[in-house]
Amino acid sequence: MTEYHQPVLLQACIDGLNLQPGGTYVDITFGGGGHSREILNQLEGGRLFGFDQDADARANAQAIGDSRLTFVASNFRNIKRYLRLYGVTQVDGILADLGISSHQIDTPERGFSTRFDADLDMRMNQQAERTAREVVNEYTEANLHRILGMYGEITNARTAAGAIVSARSNRPIKTINDLKAALQRYAPRGKENKFFAQVFQALRIEVNEELQVLEEFLEQVPEVLKPGGRLVVMSYHSLEDRLVKNFIAKGKFSGEVEKDLYGNDLKPLQSITRKPVEATTDEVARNPRARSAKLRIAEKI
Repeated sequence: MTEYHQPVLLQACIDGLNLQPGGTYVDITFGGGGHSREILNQLEGGRLFGFDQDADARANAQAIGDSRLTFVASNFRNIKRYLRLYGVTQVDGILADLGISSHQIDTPERGFSTRFDADLDMRMNQQAERTAREVVNEYTEANLHRILGMYGEITNARTAAGAIVSARSNRPIKTINDLKAALQRYAPRGKENKFFAQVFQALRIEVNEELQVLEEFLEQVPEVLKPGGRLVVMSYHSLEDRLVKNFIAKGKFSGEVEKDLYGNDLKPLQSITRKPVEATTDEVARNPRARSAKLRIAEKI
């Protein structure tokens, strides 16, 4: 079995789901199965569906070997369709631990980490067509500027996009070190690591369509959750957290909440957490991945 990270905010997630022993739950980011194991420990009967598009996750699900667990080898943007295939229309709770697993980061050939040299890949689903290498070598300068600014939130996105286009005109940018070399002189002094992390975040979000996937998933949640069912979402950067926060607050991603004829809010979810739950300093010391985690919990009205 592949070694994965310790689950982040495990107890807060389990509490947030408000588990019913015979209920049906979905872990849409199965990964190493850390959260799923704990959910199964608390169920008597009940069912758990684990979604993940990464082949390593399937092996982890098989290693758990629990008949109540059904592993679904798919992106969670397809949650409703796959649950229907298993005869499930509504569930009691959904857990989403967004972001990237430390196992994926620590596997050099996946190309997610700035610490190793490897091909520019960054696909969470190894069968997907588009890689980071294609984005870097084929996107227009305007498009690179857009994703570096929007998804990487780097201040000199226009300059960085120009540097990439200029470097690739000499020879293709194939590896992580090629990309870092093209951008090295534009990285703010003393903050190089943060700068490259933001560049990599932008490429990873683009390659895996992470924000579109999250929006598509959230739009299905009200239909998939039973009344009183819980949604528990952990995000790791402000772009994801903003989408989750807005959807819980308004039932949509922008604009004002809609109202009925009587002025009552028309929104499917009720927030349970006034502010996002964050990890304690103890947990961050044990598990650095928890540092940026923000956990939001909502209940279907």
